[in-house]
Amino acid sequence: METRRDERIGQLLQALKRSDKLHLKEAATLLGVSEMTIRRDLQRNDAPVVLLGGYIVLEPRSAAVSHYLLSDQKTRLVDEKRRAGRRAAELVSPHQTLFFDCGTTTPWIIDALDNDLPFTGVCYSLNTFLALQEKPACRVILCGGEFHASNAIFKPLNFRETLRNICPDIAFFSAAGLHLHHGATCFNLDELPVKQWALEMAQRHVLVADSSKFGKVRPACMGPLEAFDTLVTDAKPEAKFIDWARESGVTLLW
Repeated sequence: METRRDERIGQLLQALKRSDKLHLKEAATLLGVSEMTIRRDLQRNDAPVVLLGGYIVLEPRSAAVSHYLLSDQKTRLVDEKRRAGRRAAELVSPHQTLFFDCGTTTPWIIDALDNDLPFTGVCYSLNTFLALQEKPACRVILCGGEFHASNAIFKPLNFRETLRNICPDIAFFSAAGLHLHHGATCFNLDELPVKQWALEMAQRHVLVADSSKFGKVRPACMGPLEAFDTLVTDAKPEAKFIDWARESGVTLLW
């Protein structure tokens, strides 16, 4: 039976899927308990989260199994993702249907959307769903299926049930690597079927990645960079990427 401690730790884990760290005071407000209660919860060695310097973060061994949560350079990467997310959110208009990929960047796009903006949000990962359900004017569609805990996605068992009936206005993609030759890549092959559906069905394809992803290659190939008509990042890329975007007709935003 789940104890109240287990329930609180579960809530902390969900919060850490949207941000790489959580201040102790914020965590206490979120859970409606005292800071001392949270300290006691985390004192046991079996806790998957730890308290470091006043911040709650994933326990390093737990973070190692999650491909989309980085255990190092937490503050810098969060700031980069937030900036990229804000830039991408500028592309959204009212009453659009938007697809949001998995990962830790896409929740920042959702976070930057005005709470009064009416839109439909389609997702297949737990962290993007949690972000979407906080938007009061959003109609949320979560594509169910087999749950994969390592990257918190739901892999649809039958695309015809939901996804084949949806044509998003914009699909926001995340990637763990952007390479001029190898294209856009991610860590998990399990993500590819939904990403490929979105590439096929969406009217506009927007790839959102922080600047640390440029030049990296990961195991699962999403497709060539030319498959995306817009690339959004947080800082000015190297000249070779700017030249490539100009020659390929891809809109590059930062």
